[in-house]
Amino acid sequence: MPLTTASQTIGPYWHLIEDPSWADLTRFGAEGEKITLTGAVLDGDGKPCVDACIEIWQSDPPASESFPAFGRSNTDSNGVFRFTTLRPGPVPGRGNAQQAPHIAITVLSRGLMRGLVTRAYFHGEKLNETDPLLMSVEDPARRATLMAKPASAGVWRMDIRLQGDGETVFFDV
Repeated sequence: MPLTTASQTIGPYWHLIEDPSWADLTRFGAEGEKITLTGAVLDGDGKPCVDACIEIWQSDPPASESFPAFGRSNTDSNGVFRFTTLRPGPVPGRGNAQQAPHIAITVLSRGLMRGLVTRAYFHGEKLNETDPLLMSVEDPARRATLMAKPASAGVWRMDIRLQGDGETVFFDV
């Protein structure tokens, strides 16, 4: 009879978030408009999740030797994650639809048996108005949970609320 083990939310790869270089997608010399994407992961009571892992992936610019297009960060004692990356551009969608610039995000944390998937769109981006996935979120207040907002020059902030009031929109993948 096979032995069963408890599910692990991140498996044997937790050590990869202890290396801060994984949160810098420009570490191999990528060129382009560097930005910082930061935010806090909050639980249903608005308290910081201090042991979450955030993964990001972007399809623009495309992955290359100088730009992995994937990063991983832990949250600190305030639940804050931080990435250095290149600002994405628009990408083709289904049919002739153009997707607004965005960064795909997966949240892994205690109590989650599967990662939660969401996106960070950039507040004020004109293509947000026609992005097919973003426009599929009918409630403007819910749609706003997907917006990274400028915090300072080159810094974008998007807090992620796991449940409760202001819960971030998560997508079923």
